[in-house]
Amino acid sequence: MGELVKVIAKALVDHPEEVQVNEIEGTQSVIIELKVASEDMGKVIGKQGRIAKAIRTVVKAAATRENKRVVVEIIQ
Repeated sequence: MGELVKVIAKALVDHPEEVQVNEIEGTQSVIIELKVASEDMGKVIGKQGRIAKAIRTVVKAAATRENKRVVVEIIQ
């Protein structure tokens, strides 16, 4: 899941070398923390959070195959 988030984020930002993804795995759920450069935050979040919501939707669709709950957090 983390690799999927990383690929999507790197395609969106101007500084792909600063994209960091951290996966925190539990028994039933996975938390994926996405960290990008501060000037790229707007590109990852999008207008009214639409891009962030789309990223979360794609990751949740991929997670349903593994019967896990995934939470994507965009942090600074």
